[in-house]
Amino acid sequence: MTDLGFIHQFVPARRPGLPPLLLLHGTGGDEHDLIPLGERLAPGAALLSPRGKVSEHGMARFFRRLASGVFDLDDLKARTAELARFIAQARATYDLAAPVAVGLSNGANIAASLLLSQPGVLSGAVLLRAMLPFEPQPLPGLTNKPVLLLLGTNDTMIPAASSQRLAAVLQAAGAQLVTKTLPARHNLTQDDLIIAKNWLEHLP
Repeated sequence: MTDLGFIHQFVPARRPGLPPLLLLHGTGGDEHDLIPLGERLAPGAALLSPRGKVSEHGMARFFRRLASGVFDLDDLKARTAELARFIAQARATYDLAAPVAVGLSNGANIAASLLLSQPGVLSGAVLLRAMLPFEPQPLPGLTNKPVLLLLGTNDTMIPAASSQRLAAVLQAAGAQLVTKTLPARHNLTQDDLIIAKNWLEHLP
């Protein structure tokens, strides 16, 4: 689908009562990449999966970066606002509740940016291999917002200090945060899937 401003994939819910999942791919992914993951994490939930609109050497991303781990903050701000508008339009079009974001790498970073800049857009988030996208001033109001942050001990693509700072900021903002560091690299593991699925099943 190409309407609503983003090329995206939408899978209608098959089970009532489950929160919809907003699936946000990593660098080089597309709107199809995380559909199988979403189906495994929350079978029967509605799935909304947009494709990032920034191209980095032909690879889709959700916002520009100046170098590895160095973000174009002006572009990040604009792209985050653009994604928030897409979510609002998709909710109206598909009759969805506020989604839980499931983001991987670049997708996790823009999900974190949504939480920190427009906290009402998401009902929660699963952040897979995320780092702090920017320092929010002031802190957003995330009281009791459920967030799962899954990190890898051997992840050479994300500075550990930035991930730890993200956790600290989310906690300071009041999020109901669960953080786990797994013996993994930047890629996902079976443990990630088990933990995320269990966490989603126990959302209030």
